[in-house]
Amino acid sequence: MSSSISTPDALLSNAHRASGTCWRVIEAQHRVSTMKITDTHAEQELLENLIEQSKPSLPPECKGLHYLLATPFRYGAPYPHGSRFRRAGLTPGVFYASKQVETAIAETAFWRLLFYADSPDTPWPSNAGEYTAFAVQYATSRAIDLTRPPLDARNDEWMHPTKLDACQTLAERAREANIEAIRYASVRDPKHRLNVALLTCHAFSVKQETARQTWRIHLGANGVRTQCEMPKLLIDFDRKVFASDPRIAKMTWER
Repeated sequence: MSSSISTPDALLSNAHRASGTCWRVIEAQHRVSTMKITDTHAEQELLENLIEQSKPSLPPECKGLHYLLATPFRYGAPYPHGSRFRRAGLTPGVFYASKQVETAIAETAFWRLLFYADSPDTPWPSNAGEYTAFAVQYATSRAIDLTRPPLDARNDEWMHPTKLDACQTLAERAREANIEAIRYASVRDPKHRLNVALLTCHAFSVKQETARQTWRIHLGANGVRTQCEMPKLLIDFDRKVFASDPRIAKMTWER
């Protein structure tokens, strides 16, 4: 990278302690499929264990973690598309999460919309999708924060909606410096609240999730409606919320 603030040594000199709760959202079908083809919880657990054994291996530091935490770090298959801090291909895993559940929901709403932006002939789903938001604790002495000086000087690069090369290169330099977490502003959350990217399983301070919420996300011509029953939360994202991304800006809403 051209800037000296993003060399491994510079990143290490700017590393600090960071800890807290972060939220991640997944589709709620992660165990329903095996429930349909088994008769008891014991049979389902046996089948889940067999499936687990057939999956790509985990790095040694991830052994013993609940699969919700460990899954993003599985190796053995190319990462199909690049993401903010991970290049496509056979690259190390990243656990993406958000400081607040509302931010994690905004991120999920964006990526669901992007699927339909890339598939203009696909009709909107008739029913809301069900998702699980789960919280986990992390703690590390080696974190960097892209919202704080001096790294915030390159905020335009860190926050670009589609050009990810600068962030991906930063993550590679961070790994060279044994940085374990990157805190950064969410591009997708309208309030740009904090996200966290954990680069290693060492950053988890617990072995499993500490809380769960069930969310429903409905997509349609007017935007995205989301709701959680307990606690009661309602969040709407209209057509303009994600329009800073050119793929959403030119999306065919009426279908």
